[in-house]
Amino acid sequence: MKKIGFLSFGHWNPEEGSPLKTAQDTLLQSIDLAVAAEELGVDGAYFRVHHFARQLASPFPLLAAVGARTSKIEIGTGVIDMRYENPLYMIEDAGAADLISGGRLQLGISRGSPEQVDDGWRYFGYQPVEGEDASDMARRHAEIFLKHLDGEGFAHPNPLPMFPNPPGLLRLEPHSEGLRQRIWWGSASNATAVWAAQMGMHLQSSTLKVDETGEPFHVQQAKQIRAYRTAWKDAGHDFEPRVSLSRSIFAIMNDMDRTYFGRNKESDQIGYIDNFRGIFGRGYADEPDRLIEALRGDEAIAEADTLLLTVPNMLGVDYNTHVLESILTHVAPALGWR
Repeated sequence: MKKIGFLSFGHWNPEEGSPLKTAQDTLLQSIDLAVAAEELGVDGAYFRVHHFARQLASPFPLLAAVGARTSKIEIGTGVIDMRYENPLYMIEDAGAADLISGGRLQLGISRGSPEQVDDGWRYFGYQPVEGEDASDMARRHAEIFLKHLDGEGFAHPNPLPMFPNPPGLLRLEPHSEGLRQRIWWGSASNATAVWAAQMGMHLQSSTLKVDETGEPFHVQQAKQIRAYRTAWKDAGHDFEPRVSLSRSIFAIMNDMDRTYFGRNKESDQIGYIDNFRGIFGRGYADEPDRLIEALRGDEAIAEADTLLLTVPNMLGVDYNTHVLESILTHVAPALGWR
């Protein structure tokens, strides 16, 4: 059994003929897709975060809106780039969104991927301290976020406050109990997966990984997941770890599917990103019987408990609902995911 969610990058394009021309179009359709996915029985609605791009950026208003319109589906990110974040203000935003949803937030954070501008986090007012690089800064922000997310007081109160204070040191509000155990780290290497386990974060692994062994992507990713679980056990945390990965998976059910994805015969790709050799995992698109057989051979999917299906959000809510329904109905049961 697996939890199955969708992951949307939230694209829009103002060009003539584009089905989503504005950020408002994308935001409102993102909410509608989450509602439709919940009605189908999809387990999670996840959204990618990119800055300086015609994509979803500030996630918390969207997460709160989805939380207000739904009642069961998990709501998450994959991922928030911690190079850009004020970790204390983020605690307040996350707490509010989680309370609105009734405790359904599954917050994916990470060092992030290359953005549209060079060192974009500098425009947000952040820079590494001496001896750090941008990745170190992201992990430092994450550690501050995790440290104060548990709700322990740490700030000395004003002796003459405007409003009465509870006794002792003050914490950030609103506090959402249990959110600390629903934080995920997006990892592209074995080492950062182990670090995430040591920090008590769940693991998000996507379709990009540092090429550490030269083996096929899904084999390397499966080894990363196993290393993470071993590190979690060694750390002795008192709650169960979760592991998600994302895949582009399309069941060819009709001529429209064939038009969009019938030529999608991808294989792993090698490329260089941020000065490291990366391996990019393949996508899957085929008629259900052949799709099922192909997916049986993906070692990483077998290791994960949560699968996020990347959706082509610019094709609209109805078509993406069809994409999700096709997987849930014609693929997932045969693989034992449902």
